[in-house]
Amino acid sequence: MAEKSCVKRLQKEYRALCKEPVSHVVARPSPSDILEWHYVLEGSEGTPFAGGYYYGKIKFPPEYPYKPPGIIMITPNGRFMTQKKICLSMSDFHPESWNPMWSVSSILTGLLSFMTDNSPTTGSVNTTAADKRRLAKDSLAFNCKNAAFRKLFPEYVERHDQELHSEQHVSSQAPQEDKSRAKLEKHGDSSVEDAKRVDAPKDERRNRKQPFPTWMMLLLVSIFGVVMALPLLQL
Repeated sequence: MAEKSCVKRLQKEYRALCKEPVSHVVARPSPSDILEWHYVLEGSEGTPFAGGYYYGKIKFPPEYPYKPPGIIMITPNGRFMTQKKICLSMSDFHPESWNPMWSVSSILTGLLSFMTDNSPTTGSVNTTAADKRRLAKDSLAFNCKNAAFRKLFPEYVERHDQELHSEQHVSSQAPQEDKSRAKLEKHGDSSVEDAKRVDAPKDERRNRKQPFPTWMMLLLVSIFGVVMALPLLQL
């Protein structure tokens, strides 16, 4: 059972988080246990975790803030093992370095920063940047399968539903666009063929050789004969 000072401290921290949210961090206590907190870390831009939503838990001891909490991550992320305690200077792996002035917000801000570091630690894993990006893309869908996540973070569930709706809308629009494009192309081809059929007779008439009139030939021959006879007449 949590000590009175522990409960008061955690309630105070929750009010502070609600009043002044921390960037990329959302944390809420379990409705049935003030010592168990659930959190979501949003992946930082410019890192392989960008676009990811990483769900996990913090388990506080009854003696908090005089003893550090345990931290686990549930969402596959490519940096830490899932469902295993993470070794941090602000976790129960290192009680000797714990500072009672640290809070939920400082713990999760430190965890988010440590995610982008490649330093090995107990509970860490080695994966490629491509693996991390793939897991980040799939993270929200994974989280939404968890009943506790759905209950505590309905805003993320709504975001996931909106993304699904957008993807379905785009998928349904694609076949219609293909049909319209094919119809336009077919119409364009038929228009070209019609134009060719209209121009063909004109080309034939243009290219057809016109016969030289016979009477014109006779006239030219007569004129040539008269011109040739003029010198003889002058003699």
